[in-house]
Amino acid sequence: MTLRTFGFDEFGFLLQALQWTLLLTVIALIGGGLLGFAVALARTSSVQAIRFAAGTYIQVIQGIPVLMILFLSYYGLSLAGFELPPLFAAGASMTIYTSGYLAEIWRGCIQAVPKQQWEASESLAMTRLQQYRYVVLPQAARISLPPTVGFAVQVVKNTSITSIIGFVELARAGQLINNATFQPFRVFIAVAVLYFVVCYPLSQLSRWLERRLHA
Repeated sequence: MTLRTFGFDEFGFLLQALQWTLLLTVIALIGGGLLGFAVALARTSSVQAIRFAAGTYIQVIQGIPVLMILFLSYYGLSLAGFELPPLFAAGASMTIYTSGYLAEIWRGCIQAVPKQQWEASESLAMTRLQQYRYVVLPQAARISLPPTVGFAVQVVKNTSITSIIGFVELARAGQLINNATFQPFRVFIAVAVLYFVVCYPLSQLSRWLERRLHA
């Protein structure tokens, strides 16, 4: 039996898998961002019932490991007769996971806008929607950029969990290549380097934004 060696073909396979990792990250950030923004607005609502519902959603999502969300969306729905492709199940799970954390990050940023800004906009007879659009959200967006970019690093790394349902992202590709080559040191060093190449610039961008925006 002749074992394969880790070479250019295997590294190319890792690069292809990295594209799926980045795609899943983009899906999670866009979907989770839209859902998280709605939850963040609900969390700062003047209606207590809406605030309570949004707070409960955040606590539930943050209190459940993302692996459990993945199991429920893939295996749980299949038992109910809904067979989701791995990409859909992984995207839905990461979207839900991301929304719970982005909602809390953005809720804090909205509430970090000084109270005087709210009072000043009220004195101008602005509606609640106008307050958010012209006064609160522009300031909250500046505050939220550093932690949001920093959280994106966690999303990139957490996509590795989706390998448990057979989704071939970077970590899963490393496992497959290792099973074929039996060279774990070379394979997983290459995987770690690719994760580093993606995550390190994002971490530095987050720090730069924090300094630049004084957030």
